[in-house]
Amino acid sequence: MTVLPIRLFGDPVLRTPADPVADFDKELRKLVKDLTDSMLDQGGAGLAAPQLGIGLRVFAFDVDGVVGHLVNPDLSFPDEEEQDGPEGCLSIPGLYFDCKRRMNVVAKGFNMHGDPVQLIGAGMMARCVQHETDHLDGVLFLDRLDRETRKQAMREIRAADWYAGTMPRIKTSPHAAPGPFG
Repeated sequence: MTVLPIRLFGDPVLRTPADPVADFDKELRKLVKDLTDSMLDQGGAGLAAPQLGIGLRVFAFDVDGVVGHLVNPDLSFPDEEEQDGPEGCLSIPGLYFDCKRRMNVVAKGFNMHGDPVQLIGAGMMARCVQHETDHLDGVLFLDRLDRETRKQAMREIRAADWYAGTMPRIKTSPHAAPGPFG
C-alpha cells in the first residue's frame, strides 16, 4: 500500500490543467494504485492525479461501494437536472460547502490498460465525477460556489490550521540556539 501526501489549496499544481495520458504502461498502473490507496486512506470519494502533484488526466473514485478509476475522461450530460448539496475536497480538508452540480453524467474514457470505458452516474457519483474532472482542468469546487459562499469558504480556509497562506510558516525550534543567541 502506497499512501502519498495530498497537495493542499494554494499549491499551483491544483490550478494547472493536466495533460492527457498517452502511455498506458506500468507507471500509469502504479499511479492508479497510488491514487486509490491514498484516497481510501483519507476516506475520500475521489482523488485526481494533480492532487498528488502529477499533471495527468486520471482520477480514482469510491462512491457507494464502487471503487474505480477513469483515465482521460470526457463528460456529457443527458439532461439539465441539477443537484445542490455539500461538497468537500481532500485538498481543502475539513471544509464543506453547498455546491451546484449536474444530477446526471455520462463519462467516457479509459481504464489503466487503455480499454475504453463508460461510466453513467447520478447523484453522488455524478458529483464525484464532475469534481474530479474539474481537478484535471485546474478547477476547484470553490470556483463553482456563489459569490457569498466563496467568500465564506475563503475566510474558513485562511483560518484553517493546515493553510499556509502566501507567507511561509516560521516554526520556532524547541531547542536552545547555540552560540551567543542561546
